Amino acid sequence: MNGNLGLNIAFLVVFLGVMYFLLIRPQRKKEKTITEMRNNIQVGDEIITIGGICGKVVKTKDETIVIMVGADRVKFELMRWSVSSVVSKSKSAKSAVSQDNDENKKIVPKRLKKAEADTEKAEAKVDAETDAIAAEEAKYE
Repeated sequence: MNGNLGLNIAFLVVFLGVMYFLLIRPQRKKEKTITEMRNNIQVGDEIITIGGICGKVVKTKDETIVIMVGADRVKFELMRWSVSSVVSKSKSAKSAVSQDNDENKKIVPKRLKKAEADTEKAEAKVDAETDAIAAEEAKYE
């Protein structure tokens, strides 16, 4: 009976560990990235709220942001937690990110290089065929 109790406790501990790694840990990572995204909202960012409202951030405060919406430029204040996603960053945020990624821009995947080479070959072939057709037409004129 003691062996059964120890086995049951070990099974329960393993089950709780698996549940932690499959459910709780990924959820915490997701919450952390969402919180970071909401805290990094700057003036000029375009956002979408959890209600589906799209607008441009005009002013930021500790817990609230003011967004401008539509052609009438209506402004209203929202809580930061109501932001679902940032559609595009402001130019100042983009420049800071682009400075960090300048070295990464030079890296091109092999598939892309091959596709570009194939495209150039196909364009050269089309140009050669076009020149040949033009030469044929010039003979008959």
